[in-house]
Amino acid sequence: MTSFAPDSIVLNRKLPLWYQVSQSLRASILGRSPQDPLRLPTEEQLAGHYGVSVLTMRQALKELEDEGLITRHRRRGTFIEPHARRGSPVRLLGSVDAIVAQQSGMTTELLDHGSAPVPGELAEFFPDLREVATYHRLRCDEKTGEPTNHARNYVRPELAARIDLDDLVRWPMTKVLRDVVGVDISRITDTVEARLADPETSKLLQVPLLSPILHYTGVTYDVAGRPLDVAVIHYRGDRFSFTVTLDAT
Repeated sequence: MTSFAPDSIVLNRKLPLWYQVSQSLRASILGRSPQDPLRLPTEEQLAGHYGVSVLTMRQALKELEDEGLITRHRRRGTFIEPHARRGSPVRLLGSVDAIVAQQSGMTTELLDHGSAPVPGELAEFFPDLREVATYHRLRCDEKTGEPTNHARNYVRPELAARIDLDDLVRWPMTKVLRDVVGVDISRITDTVEARLADPETSKLLQVPLLSPILHYTGVTYDVAGRPLDVAVIHYRGDRFSFTVTLDAT
């Protein structure tokens, strides 16, 4: 039987290995195509794929099993739950794969794309540009069809020329930039604040006007410290929470 092939990951030795592996595998599972196999490779095969011990791999799989993303059967193997949805907040420990996982696993519709002048509030991130490429997407719950968030990405034009629109329907922008375009991402800076739904957000997310929403801004930087993409996302306040853990070491 053919097994599901997860994406690869470059491990950061400053973060728990099981956590990084679980986040990478979660993102692969939530971003998979419907035709992909549901059976996962064995623990030993996955450990070899990620370059970790079997014990570490087992801990990562337990995390996903506890969330209901996979089921494990003695002698039969480990399988992806085809209709599973992440039910608990993602713990962000500084991993890019955690960002990818947070944004994955929903039905995505590309509402529009093109180029536009750099918005005044984002001018500090693109001081050398007059225009940026823009992408506007609506994400919905796969099971209920309920809108959960809408996102606008503002991307450097030279990168946009290498982006396939079909990839943006399947994957988050972070994954497309890193794994398809081949950008070496150094960090992502997140800002989350409470706001009230404006008319556009109220209509897209099907919530009352001026109801609470989470306003997220994520800035993606390359290794030279240059902003490549600014994501502005409006989340339904009744559907999302964010937990951030800071490692004191």
